[in-house]
Amino acid sequence: MNVVLWIFQVALALLFIMAGLIKAFQYKKAKEAMAWVSDVPKGLVIFTGYAELLGAIGLILPMALGTLEFLTPVAGFALALIMLFAAIFHVNRKEFETIPMIIILLFISLFIGIGRMYF
Repeated sequence: MNVVLWIFQVALALLFIMAGLIKAFQYKKAKEAMAWVSDVPKGLVIFTGYAELLGAIGLILPMALGTLEFLTPVAGFALALIMLFAAIFHVNRKEFETIPMIIILLFISLFIGIGRMYF
């Protein structure tokens, strides 16, 4: 189970690092790549990017360093919460094509959060 959790943690962290970097540091690129970025305040997009980056770091560093390991499930649950808010946001915008991926990321985040509480 530990190996499976690590595989999901690394994959999810890489995905959130890529998405977070674009939102936090490349606003123009984010605006071109994601239609919703134009419709929300720039500060919210940047905040979301930083939150995703911190979540990604929280998935890996505490367990890898063997210190403050309780932060890994917290990061998993926090990323799941971000994905829940993203799902609600995109449903309200009637952007249903994005929902399946968001739900998958939500469940992977929950899997990591729950899994790391016990393993």
